[in-house]
Amino acid sequence: MSLTDDELDRLGDIVELQPTKNKELQERWGLDSGSEVHQYLEGHLKDYYFRDDNSLIRSTAEAVELTGVEPGVEPPTEGQGTDEPPSQIRVSTLESQVFETVAGPDERSESVVSVLNGLREEYGVDPEASEVRRALQSLKRKGVIEVIYRTVPTFRLCVDRESVDVETTDD
Repeated sequence: MSLTDDELDRLGDIVELQPTKNKELQERWGLDSGSEVHQYLEGHLKDYYFRDDNSLIRSTAEAVELTGVEPGVEPPTEGQGTDEPPSQIRVSTLESQVFETVAGPDERSESVVSVLNGLREEYGVDPEASEVRRALQSLKRKGVIEVIYRTVPTFRLCVDRESVDVETTDD
């Protein structure tokens, strides 16, 4: 099955963002609904993606090869279990800043607003709380952040910052 340039671009988005959700692709592709994303995936890219045990969208090895895009999460190395955190992630600039700002694994977890305030203080940026929440959830899907449920969901790293090489995908 040969792919058009548009299909290859969208497949590259899947490789880059994985593990990802319909909503994230919907926003990236400018579609109106998650249903439209699903229809596109099934109609155009069904041989190049799959859903993992958590229903997150991941690319096949063939998709990585076809697109030449670096995966959002490095696959486990030989001898490394799939439950272990990744040693490398590729994320947006905001996600990288959130990774550097959020509480460490031995610290008290913090709310979205607390992380937002930390970003304002540390980087002088002022994203919307919803953008910070999305960044935290994306990092959670990549296996480097955990959620602690208190009065509100709170977040902290579940890995040592130094053990993960973080590359940004945008400038």
